[in-house]
Amino acid sequence: MEKKRRVLLKLSGEALAGEKKTGFDEETVKEVARQVKISADSGVQVCIVIGGGNFWRGRSSNAIDRTKADQIGMLATVMNCIYVSEIFRSLGMDTEVFTPFAVGAMTKLFSKDEAVKCLEQGKVVFFAGGTGHPYFSTDTGIALRAVEMEADTILLAKAVDGIYDSDPKVNPKARKFDRISIQEVVEKQLAVIDLTASILCMENHMPLAVFGLNEQDAIAHAMNGEITGTIVTAE
Repeated sequence: MEKKRRVLLKLSGEALAGEKKTGFDEETVKEVARQVKISADSGVQVCIVIGGGNFWRGRSSNAIDRTKADQIGMLATVMNCIYVSEIFRSLGMDTEVFTPFAVGAMTKLFSKDEAVKCLEQGKVVFFAGGTGHPYFSTDTGIALRAVEMEADTILLAKAVDGIYDSDPKVNPKARKFDRISIQEVVEKQLAVIDLTASILCMENHMPLAVFGLNEQDAIAHAMNGEITGTIVTAE
């Protein structure tokens, strides 16, 4: 039987907040859901990780212990995944939310076997709560779940349309990379994902793609392998 394409999509919490920059913008989330549904209906197996920045950016505060700040951030991602999952359901998709720690009856405890079963049933699977441990970023959680789930690629939907050699908002002559290795990303300190996540991708040959969230049908295209941003090879 032909292996179905399996992708892990990372969405930023701030992106889901729209112009408000905090909380949720329902129309923005519905547009994301519409695009994901196009791919899911075509047979692509979709995993999603969402950041928590629309609710919590605890590292900017020195008044709170780092461990507690990270735990609040994990719970922010749980809220995001539950909300986005419900919007997806309202548009006719079946979903399941997994966490690495128990959240009552609101989510399922992560198990690779259970997650794979859900994907094979056509469900969109959400991975909330990061790794479940402090001092590990959402980036690390993305890389870990992508490797565990044997995804074909990690898709990073960002505000910019790819990876540049400098900030294109500051430098109008910034050069965009169509293709670059994860090793070069680390060496050039391009900050696509953090160092721990980068090493995990390198060691496990997990490619990534970075693209602009705001481009027309960008998510649907990326999920089907049509990348207009930057492809990051795991060399």
